[in-house]
Amino acid sequence: MERACVLHPDIPNKDTRRAPKHALAEAVSLANALNLDIGFSEVVNLRNPHVGLLFSKGKLAEIGEKLHDHDIGLVIIDGPVTPIQQRNLERHWKVKVLDRTGLILEIFSDRAATREGVLQVDLAALSYSKTRLVRAWTHLERQRGGLGFVGGAGETQIEADRRAIDDAIVRLKKQLAKVVKTRELHRAARAKVPYPIVALVGYTNAGKSTLFNTLTGADVMAKDMLFATLDPTMRELELPEGQKIILSDTVGFISELPTQLVAAFRATLEEVLDADLILHVRDIAHPETQAQADDVTDILNDLGISQKAEETMIEVWNKSDLLDENALETALNTSERTENIHTISAITGQGLDTLLTLIETAIEDPMTTETIRLAYSEGARRAWLFEQNVIDSEGLWDQGYEITVTWTAKQAAQFEKYGS
Repeated sequence: MERACVLHPDIPNKDTRRAPKHALAEAVSLANALNLDIGFSEVVNLRNPHVGLLFSKGKLAEIGEKLHDHDIGLVIIDGPVTPIQQRNLERHWKVKVLDRTGLILEIFSDRAATREGVLQVDLAALSYSKTRLVRAWTHLERQRGGLGFVGGAGETQIEADRRAIDDAIVRLKKQLAKVVKTRELHRAARAKVPYPIVALVGYTNAGKSTLFNTLTGADVMAKDMLFATLDPTMRELELPEGQKIILSDTVGFISELPTQLVAAFRATLEEVLDADLILHVRDIAHPETQAQADDVTDILNDLGISQKAEETMIEVWNKSDLLDENALETALNTSERTENIHTISAITGQGLDTLLTLIETAIEDPMTTETIRLAYSEGARRAWLFEQNVIDSEGLWDQGYEITVTWTAKQAAQFEKYGS
């Protein structure tokens, strides 16, 4: 296995929510998500980033010695690196250099399981590759996970062929459009099901998949690892009073998520916006839990979350088992928001019963009773009403059925669309 090191450039006055040591720890976790052998990691103070080399000549030499001493073959720089900087650093150190965007793309590629996920990552990777010297974009027909940025089949250096990449992007977009259309049909089919959709969102490794598995009995991959889950998963869940919902687990968010990935995964992430209720799962034991929450809020706002969805969203403070009572009380008292917050542990099960009751209350729709008329030819719509169990009474009129129903506004809207 190739040895790697992780460097976090600490640039003064840079607009960031992260303390350098926590940013470095996250970058190391990202590298560990690819099972890389980390030789060393450090924060590098950068007073004035060099245009062509990022680091000063003195720092370059200092880092170069460490790379040699630790037999490092891959340097991961936790931040943006321009194509020129990447090329110059690789020539200077005689190692491969990967920036934060490339690393996250590599992880996403390694984790994508569905056809749509693979296509989305490939599209994002090609968009990224267009801006720099392309290594091997043969990952489009790869036999293993990964993009080849960190080694393997695509390791050989290949000069960029812009036209070939553009052709590949066009081809991928066509393939993705077909897959997205299929998912939209599935979404339309789900809309006919009277079950509300509850979406789990949160920073990567906040415990969404563990919570999802605990509540639904599913076996979605759940590890103490960044981006353990990539492809969205849905399962039916019955609440305490018998109400059924669809629970949706989504890809974790992260600070400075590459723009290529935001664009590629927009269609998937936008499914969150169609949810009847959003649960924002937070790792309350993380030292920068508020900064992580702010990053999630930013991404949701970028996606265009509605004001109603934001107001009804429940904050689920997970991993409470890792905090003592005093620390938890302090966190609650210092939180910017105290409404719609519920503390749980997805591991121990603490607070889950109350959470389910909260979900039930949040998705309750007021019921209204009204009388509608259907022609004899509208048998399918009448059958749908029986399926929903919303019919109070039924009589006849000269052209069909006169039916009294008690239903929610959502069911009424679904009925209007059904058969039209």
